Amino acid sequence: MTAASATRGSNELLFSEILTKVNNAKDKAKKIAVLKQYDHPSLRMIIKGSFDPSIEWDLPEGTPPYMANEAPAGTEHTILKNDAKRLWHFIKGADKNTTKTQKETLFIQMLEGLHQDEAQLILDAKNKKLHRVYKGLSESVVKEAFGWNDLFVKVEQK
Repeated sequence: MTAASATRGSNELLFSEILTKVNNAKDKAKKIAVLKQYDHPSLRMIIKGSFDPSIEWDLPEGTPPYMANEAPAGTEHTILKNDAKRLWHFIKGADKNTTKTQKETLFIQMLEGLHQDEAQLILDAKNKKLHRVYKGLSESVVKEAFGWNDLFVKVEQK
């Protein structure tokens, strides 16, 4: 158990810790099992933002100028599990009332409030490269784990 999970309880891993578990799982079935074990709407939202080609982030390419939160894991101000509900502001077409400059400022504030590993995770999702950072986090793995079809939408079982 990491120091972070020890302070939040064993079920409260950072999303970066969960995806590291996926990365370290030995085969596809184990990777899917990890995603199912830690399934959460916020985790699905972030993964979908990285994999779904129809989702375009309304933020500049690359990494914005922000100060990484170097607080020890478990003591950070916010966690991505809770902050993910604000991500809709940063998707093209979703928030027409907030200016581009305001969105960029909000995004930087969000990154600075997160543990540095989770900030990097959201940057990797925004840049559509989670699958390159976390070995085995493939389109087929996330679709099977979350019951998604080719449009990254949950298929309802009859």
